Amino acid sequence: MRLILIAVIATTIMMLGGCSEEQQNKLSRLGVTWMEGNYKVTFVEDSHVKVWNVIDSKVTSDPQKGYYYFWAKDENGKKFYVQAPIIRTYIEETR
Repeated sequence: MRLILIAVIATTIMMLGGCSEEQQNKLSRLGVTWMEGNYKVTFVEDSHVKVWNVIDSKVTSDPQKGYYYFWAKDENGKKFYVQAPIIRTYIEETR
């Protein structure tokens, strides 16, 4: 729910039309840490889509470097570390 609110606010601000490309990039790179929980993280670029499941963990960002960082689990339950670009990555809270 919080992610949706942040996305709506950022979209509204950008749609107001007064934002330069640099300002839009700064808005999209706001430093965010999602508290420990379950998340679906999706990276989309053209036709390439990659989805990770973050279970009982958190997603953090480094706006200066432009990446989200998190531990995801594969189909076998093994954890692995992921860096995903902020620009084309979407985060959804799951139950």
